Order: sequence, then C-alpha cells, then structure tokens
Amino acid sequence: MDGSRLRHNIWMLLEPRARRARGLSWLNLCLLLIIILATVAAIIETEPLIVRGHQRLFSAMQYGFGAIFAVEYLARFWVAAENPGKESNWIKRWRFVRSLSAIIDLVVVLAAFAPLIAGDVASLRMLRLIRILGLARLGKLSAAVHGISAAVYSRRFELGVTAGIAVMFMVFGATLLYWIEGGIQAEQFGSIPRAMWWAVITMTTIGYGDTYPITAAGKFAAAFIALSGVGLIAMPTGILAAAFSDAMQAHHHGPHGEEVELD
Repeated sequence: MDGSRLRHNIWMLLEPRARRARGLSWLNLCLLLIIILATVAAIIETEPLIVRGHQRLFSAMQYGFGAIFAVEYLARFWVAAENPGKESNWIKRWRFVRSLSAIIDLVVVLAAFAPLIAGDVASLRMLRLIRILGLARLGKLSAAVHGISAAVYSRRFELGVTAGIAVMFMVFGATLLYWIEGGIQAEQFGSIPRAMWWAVITMTTIGYGDTYPITAAGKFAAAFIALSGVGLIAMPTGILAAAFSDAMQAHHHGPHGEEVELD
C-alpha cells in the first residue's frame, strides 16, 4: 500500500465526517475509551489517599496516555492533507494546527509529559488538571456534535441579543438596589459593583440568600428583577432548544432531506 492510500485510510478512520457508515470507526471507539480512562485517572490522581503508594502506576499511566495522544496528534497532522479543499497539503495541515481541537490536543500532550521538565509541585498540580481538558476532545469524535455546534453558531445573533439584554437588566437591577439600599446595607449594596453580585444570583434564580434587600421598596424592586430574570433565562433556553432540534433533524435527514441513520 502506497503512502497516499495509507494516509487516506487513516483519515477515514480518524475523521467521523468522512465516514458514510453508521457510528464511529473502531479506531475512534478506542480513542473514546482511552480519553475517558485518561480523564478518570486524572481525576482520581487528585485524591491523596488513593494515590499514596501508587505513584509509579499513575505516572506510568500518565506517560502511556500521553504517548498515545501524541501519536494521535501526529497522525491527525499527517492526514489533515486529506481534508476537502484545493489548498496545498501544508496549508491544510497549518489550518489543523490552528484549530481549537488541535490546540487542546497539544496542550493535553504537553501536560502529560510536563513532569519530565517541570519541577515545581504547584505547577505540576495545575498541569495535571489541564489533562482533564482531554474530555473536551470527545466532541470531535461525533458528527452529531459538529452539527449541533454549527446550529448553535447559526443562532449566535439571537444569543448575543439575549446576553446583551441580560447584562443590561443586571446593571439596571444593581443600580436600582444601590440607590434604594446603598445607605442601609453599605457592605452589600454600597456600590454598583457590590450590588452586581446580588443582581447576578437573583437573575439566574440561584438566590444564595447571603445578600437581600430589607426595605419594602428594595423587596419590590428585587421581585421585579427576579421575575425578569426568569424570562431572560427562558429566552436563550428556547433558542438553544430550537438549535438542537434543527441540528438533530438535519443530521437525521441528511443535507438533501434523505433519511439517514444517526451516529
């Protein structure tokens, strides 16, 4: 088998959108399992009672997973030349290197081998946590996730408008409570930035109860802001639900309306 044919076959195995068959390839299924195992190991490694006495085992697992991910990264870099387009192979590879998924892959690989070059214990703890970013790599193994991401991106204007309205109401609510309660509860509402904490937890309906108005006017204003928050939270929820529905229908029926199997 020549190099170009081998590269194409590996690309078909690594790239879910290149497959016409249902589901993931056997290689991506293996990578899926390895990513989950590596993430679980990184989480367990933060518990000293479990790690104590098994440091060598966890180090071996870390380097083993890192080696696998390094090989995967190099393989994806090599087969990126098979991506559709009229650009040269190196331009396609450079586009891969700049992509968010490739950057996450590279960060995870570097974090896995960081103990070989870093000596500061605090830095190592942070780098071990970075390995959990590998969980984000699951998204590129599913064509459905790509479709959902595209659908959400298509609603970016609506989501941006709702986010802008939410920020406006938070500033308005914080200003209102600062005006009403600032002289009575200076610690909680003595400035607009201080009152912003109350506005955020109220509009997101969390309501920790650590900050709340005590005057009648403040309670009336708080009720208005809280009810407005319920409506504002519902708006992006509806937009995202519609985007997910559109993405799943497009994934199920295909780009030309034909019936296809879901991954």
